[in-house]
Amino acid sequence: MQAILSQPLQEVDGQLSLEYLGTDLSDVHKVPVAAWLMRNRAGDEVGGIRFRLESTQHVLLYAGHIGYNVHPKHRGNHYAARAVRLLVPIAKAIKIDPLWITCDPENMASRRTLEWIGADYVETVNVLYNNAVFLAGHPRKRRYRLSTSIATNDGQIPSEEKP
Repeated sequence: MQAILSQPLQEVDGQLSLEYLGTDLSDVHKVPVAAWLMRNRAGDEVGGIRFRLESTQHVLLYAGHIGYNVHPKHRGNHYAARAVRLLVPIAKAIKIDPLWITCDPENMASRRTLEWIGADYVETVNVLYNNAVFLAGHPRKRRYRLSTSIATNDGQIPSEEKP
């Protein structure tokens, strides 16, 4: 699996590349988590993305397989959507299908990102009060499903005008 995770990941148009940082066992999520830095064409660090490599109930319901963050000054460039698309072939290779991705209900940027990449909204769930996600201040999560069998990695991010 290490060979799959550490392969170079870059969009065809060069707008975004992912620099593999390694894989560690998460103390919070209790599963192996692979991490990458997101870099733009100029090589600037624009954020990060993490891939939880197992499908536990906690991951499926609350944490999601993928988590991302984009630094404030780089927001609005679809870097999160582009990074998720770069990870789809990895998910497919390690036989995780579908990918579950969650976000807070009030996080409109993540909601738009998930819609742009073609993830299907499934439901909003209340997080159990004793769960690490709840204790970190996230009492509810919107759950999205992204099939790795139909998702593409063509580097095309739909425009904001998409209904």
